Amino acid sequence: MSKAPAYKRILLKLSGEALMGNDSYGINREVVEKIVSEIKEVVAQGVQVGVVIGGGNIFRGMAASATGMDRATADYMGMLATVMNALALKDAMERMGLTARVQSALTMQQVAEPYVRDRALRYLEEGKVVIFAAGTGNPFFTTDTAAALRGIEMGADVMLKATKVDGVYTDDPKKNPEAIRYQTLTFDEAIGRSLKVMDATAFALCRDQNFSVKVFSIFKPGALNRVVQGEDEGTLVHC
Repeated sequence: MSKAPAYKRILLKLSGEALMGNDSYGINREVVEKIVSEIKEVVAQGVQVGVVIGGGNIFRGMAASATGMDRATADYMGMLATVMNALALKDAMERMGLTARVQSALTMQQVAEPYVRDRALRYLEEGKVVIFAAGTGNPFFTTDTAAALRGIEMGADVMLKATKVDGVYTDDPKKNPEAIRYQTLTFDEAIGRSLKVMDATAFALCRDQNFSVKVFSIFKPGALNRVVQGEDEGTLVHC
């Protein structure tokens, strides 16, 4: 008899960089298919999945603004990059038998639905994967903040922040082999120890709304399923 999942509804935060694998930019089809297969495994257990996708594999607003571009313009360009990633993710999901919907915080009805909270909730309850694109729809906010916002709006049980590292460590595990992974942390402990879990705005929103964040590696086979099953995978940051 299979174990019941620990979470009924999750918000998965994927960085744009996760989609490019070892490539220098763009979207790696093989990597996307692996990520989607992990998502399909948890959907098959009845878990409702919302996804917020970044755009750093195509365009990063903060980097462009640092070279002289107007920050708001650069951020809008970054939002458009997230829509491209969302469409690629949706296409891969549908080719693998999942039903997915893209909702964009910027209006572009020819390619994506506008973000409507009630409609997104209905899709989740119907077992569809909802991919939230274009961040919050506002410049100066990261997709981490968008993930916190959408997760709270959707009533998700947890935000699963997919990274290249399998949790939060006492030090950079690539530079220090003695670094230890935290199993759990409070938001205040993460702040006190200057641990970079996510940007400050997103972090404050999660803490204020008591919205826990699980940090794990999307590149570790089966990690997403183990997180959903409540196993010791990654790091849980909570109040």
